[in-house]
Amino acid sequence: MSSEPTPVDGQNEGLDRRLLAIASVVVLGAIMSILDTTVVNVAINTLSRDFETDLATIQWIVTGYTLALATVIPVTGWAADRFGTKRLYILAIVLFVAGSALCGAAWSAESLIFFRVLQGLGGGMLMPAGMTILTRAAGPQRVGRVMAIIGIPMMLGPILGPILGGWLVDDFSWRWIFFINLPIGAVAFFLSLRILPKDEPEAGERFDVLGLALLSPGLALAIYGLAESASEGGFGHTMVIGPMLVGFALIIGFVFHALRTPHALIDLRLFKNRTFAVAAGTLTLMIISVFGAMLLLPLYLQAVRGESAFDSGLLLAPQGIGAMLAMPIAGTLADRTGIGKLVIPGLLLIGVTFVGLTQLTGDTSYWTLSAILFAQGIGMGFTMMPLMTGALQTLRKVQVARASTSLNIIQQVGASIGTAVMSVILTVALSDRFPDSGGSGASPESGLGGTGANLPLQIRDLMTEAFTHTFWWATALIIPALLAAFLLPRRKPAPVEGDEEGGAGDAAPVLIHA
Repeated sequence: MSSEPTPVDGQNEGLDRRLLAIASVVVLGAIMSILDTTVVNVAINTLSRDFETDLATIQWIVTGYTLALATVIPVTGWAADRFGTKRLYILAIVLFVAGSALCGAAWSAESLIFFRVLQGLGGGMLMPAGMTILTRAAGPQRVGRVMAIIGIPMMLGPILGPILGGWLVDDFSWRWIFFINLPIGAVAFFLSLRILPKDEPEAGERFDVLGLALLSPGLALAIYGLAESASEGGFGHTMVIGPMLVGFALIIGFVFHALRTPHALIDLRLFKNRTFAVAAGTLTLMIISVFGAMLLLPLYLQAVRGESAFDSGLLLAPQGIGAMLAMPIAGTLADRTGIGKLVIPGLLLIGVTFVGLTQLTGDTSYWTLSAILFAQGIGMGFTMMPLMTGALQTLRKVQVARASTSLNIIQQVGASIGTAVMSVILTVALSDRFPDSGGSGASPESGLGGTGANLPLQIRDLMTEAFTHTFWWATALIIPALLAAFLLPRRKPAPVEGDEEGGAGDAAPVLIHA
């Protein structure tokens, strides 16, 4: 695939200094990318207040970022062959750092959303390009050990991200959740120039430009129309129907295009494999529910309970701890048994925890909340890792690269849809209870940005009702995921025949953000 140096005899014994140096560069990029997917949620309340805007608008700093990630992930494999992995990784760092600097300097909600998209274009390339460099340098005999190294920031990101974000928002400014990337990015840039092995561009397969032109704006327009339904008072407005119809038309056009194109952006022929199709569908439904609900918790803690951003981050940590403990165990078990035996209990546990969140009040014990979030993290760990593994288990090795790219896109798009859906439901619920907010759900009395501790008890109760109402919707979205999970295999699949055509060494790595 490339002219990068490969491991020589004797290097398979352990992780040599050169490989560890390459891993350190990739970990720096991973830290920036992963933290930025989790650090922003605790700042939503502050950003809504500072920019004097509603939740339906400000949630786009999350949705826009994840959509940008989904857009650029399939480009990365082609670009790595076309321009070389080292050049691509350095370009990703530059884009991400430039986007971070512009986000920190944003003067309005709209400018921040635009700059977050730019940041996401860099962030989406960092992980796949970095992990490709690392796996090629390690070789097949050491890839498991180097993946364990890169897995550390993956697991710690959901724990440290909200805490770091809360500390920066409270003690400095929300701008520092973006400016913090500048020194890290500068170090990563210079180390990349010095340490990463050189490689030469190669002629790869032709990139699916038409597929990208259909799918990316199609998803963006469909989600934009959905998000606008809250501020426009329902689905009957032109600003809602118009973008959604155009978006769905573009997505349908992509489906017809992909089925007739050998190297489509997403290989829809993979969905002929029953296990892959069911696992991907279950994963999508689960992510829409879980990742959407992850936006709600910091808002509840700050708007209803009056907690600071930092304290909110600390209170969310049990969820990340639960996921961190469960993922390695679930990953090991997924190699030994049918994934249905793991995913069904995992989804049931997530559903039970959502029911627990529907019982929140204005003074629910934080010990109770921590226990719920810890159990939810365990459920996420026993769901996401087996679904990712199971989706790939029954595919031939030559299909794994495209399949893992498709799963990456599914994860990011599901997170975008979930964020938009839950923000719409919460906004409508707040507007119903506080009609004076003018449909935004963000008035000073009811709004996001108020201090819950100083609000009258009646208002806090009404706000809590809006959040618990939204958690009921999250619970409802888990049900179809659970029903789909019953179609997953409950026995370990037999080895796939016909793998002699190639290997999985260049598969795009699956990104898991708990």
